[in-house]
Order: sequence, then structure tokens, then C-alpha cells
Amino acid sequence: MTMSPQVTVWFDSSCPLCQREIAFMRRLDRRGAIRFIDACDPEGSCPIDRSELLARFHAEEAGKLLSGAQAFAAMWRAIPLLRPLGLLAGWKPVTPLFEAAYRRFLLVRPRLQRLVRSRSAV
Repeated sequence: MTMSPQVTVWFDSSCPLCQREIAFMRRLDRRGAIRFIDACDPEGSCPIDRSELLARFHAEEAGKLLSGAQAFAAMWRAIPLLRPLGLLAGWKPVTPLFEAAYRRFLLVRPRLQRLVRSRSAV
């Protein structure tokens, strides 16, 4: 059963981590609840400055632009298997913990990208 997208996700197609994450999410999104947009595509829609869009993960849910952990939570809520994690991440008492973890990830992201690129080149 395919449905119209509930969530729009912008992703960085130049990032090997993002490529893998989005490929995995596409496999899980069997209902077509998420519209994936390549933020690197100059022809693609871009609701904010492209460099801002590429610096943090962004999604739109119910007309609201979200970033960071909130964007991940919206994407997870759209996928039945991940919905419980998305609900937990969107719960106000724990949202700051997910955001803190996301900010820490952003600090190591460049090193992880280099590692994935080097392993892909082998």
C-alpha cells in the first residue's frame, strides 16, 4: 500500500554516511511515506540556504521544518518499524538527549566520512 508522503527529507548525496542511511530508510519506507530530496541537486527544492541544509539533517513534517534530532524523529515516525524510536525521540523530556547525541555525531562526522570513503575505495 503506497501513500502520499507524510515527511520530506533533505539529504547530502555527497556524504557516504548519508547515502547509506538514506538507502536503508528507503528500503524500510515500503509505504512511500517519505519524500527524499537530494540537497546537493541544484534543481531540487531548498526551503533554506543550501549550506545550512547540508550542515544539519532537515525534514519537514506537517508543514514544519525540523532539523537535527527532531528531523530524524520525524523520519523515524513515518516508518512503522522505527515509529516507537521516533515517538521516543520526539518526547519533550528526552528530545534534548537525542539532540545532544546528534551534535556529538556532527563533531565526528568528517572523520567518519573519510573512513567510509577510504573503505569504499579499497
